[in-house]
Amino acid sequence: MRHTFQTLAIPSRAGLMFGRSPRPVTCGFGLTLGNGAVFPELNFTLPTMALDEANWTAVVAQYEEIGSMIERAAPRLKLPGLVAEFELLPPMTEHPSWGAQITGILHQHLKKLYEEHGIPCALRVTPTDIRDVTKPPALRSGKPLDQLLQSFRECGSSGAHILSIESVGGKEVHDEALLYGDIDGIIFALGVLAPRDVTFLWERIVEICSKAHVVPGGDSACGFANTAMQLAGQGMLPEVLAAVIRAASAVRSLAAFECGAVGPSKDCAYEGPVIKAITGVPIAMEGKSASCAHFSPVGNVAAAMCDLWSNESVQNVRLLSGSAPEAYLELLAYDCRLFNAALQSGSGSEYQQLLVDSDARLSPQAFVLTPAATTRIASAIVGHKNHYGMTLAAAKEAVALLEEARASEELTMNVREIEWLARISESLEALPSDEGRIISLMQERYGHLFSHESYGL
Repeated sequence: MRHTFQTLAIPSRAGLMFGRSPRPVTCGFGLTLGNGAVFPELNFTLPTMALDEANWTAVVAQYEEIGSMIERAAPRLKLPGLVAEFELLPPMTEHPSWGAQITGILHQHLKKLYEEHGIPCALRVTPTDIRDVTKPPALRSGKPLDQLLQSFRECGSSGAHILSIESVGGKEVHDEALLYGDIDGIIFALGVLAPRDVTFLWERIVEICSKAHVVPGGDSACGFANTAMQLAGQGMLPEVLAAVIRAASAVRSLAAFECGAVGPSKDCAYEGPVIKAITGVPIAMEGKSASCAHFSPVGNVAAAMCDLWSNESVQNVRLLSGSAPEAYLELLAYDCRLFNAALQSGSGSEYQQLLVDSDARLSPQAFVLTPAATTRIASAIVGHKNHYGMTLAAAKEAVALLEEARASEELTMNVREIEWLARISESLEALPSDEGRIISLMQERYGHLFSHESYGL
């Protein structure tokens, strides 16, 4: 049964604090998230190497090495707890038994860590959404969907404690709309197509999790909002556009929680603070300590409301100190010590404000992730009943926040950004309020890119 969120679980900015969530999640080996502490979430991947059957023994050895490292490093760092995330590479999802085997290996290492050292821990497993191999993507049928769901089942039965995904429904339209700065197409992709696909997929993921007694974590708008962030970082898009997309993307990720996801949300879901304000679930975030994977203008403000603090992903390569995953686990450990010391000393609010102040004035993308902005965007979303209305409202609220910040000189923008903000505002105001009308309009513009059957249209 779909759950609707009509009010905020955290109605004030003061309640949006790192390490604390109204709806904590207990998972894995004695780990509770959102109950007064921030824990590291270590994410890792393979070095450059062939991933095929002929090289599978070497692939397995890499994950055995990482698992052994976690067993060794966690006690050395005196971690109070941790989450390890295993993100499957596409061939591991295409061959469900491959992902399940690695899941089982990592599960055993975490189990040993807990039994021998008493360190609470959990394993998050994230199969890759491989359904976009055809053009247009066939999202609701076919072999890729079958492989994906089977991967969830096998990973769930092989030792995953949390299951998540970065789903791709709507991306085929969003990518092209982003390329041309087409606000209409962006809102259509985020507010009409993507939520329908998230709902379809998460109804099935939640059912799989229920049968396997696994926590349904959350989804991520990585392929949408993070793509915009990276393009803006390269000067290919205005930052204000990426900021508005970030706000609007929260709705398609919220659909997973409407279907029964309970958190922790995905680390690359920078929309997580909006999700936390609406649902009250714990969230994973990444920022300055994820520079091994990508750069961003939101390195500190992203930490302001996290319950898990992640490095995003790092290859298992050698550094001067040791393996890169071990180096980043240490980095995350020290970050989390500071979060938790601030909470324990009663200085959480002061530390959070420093994190926000260090970033918010320097980028529109950081500004829309502050606790105050998050609360306003979340409030705009719950004031509407359908996903399209929610998405349009979130985008308009982001524009209002940025316009106010520019007027008050809280945020400095160059001429190009100011002109784009005005253009975005005009486009949003011109969009129809009726979802049926936007579907009809976008069918003429983007109908060649998506399949109606994939979205139940």
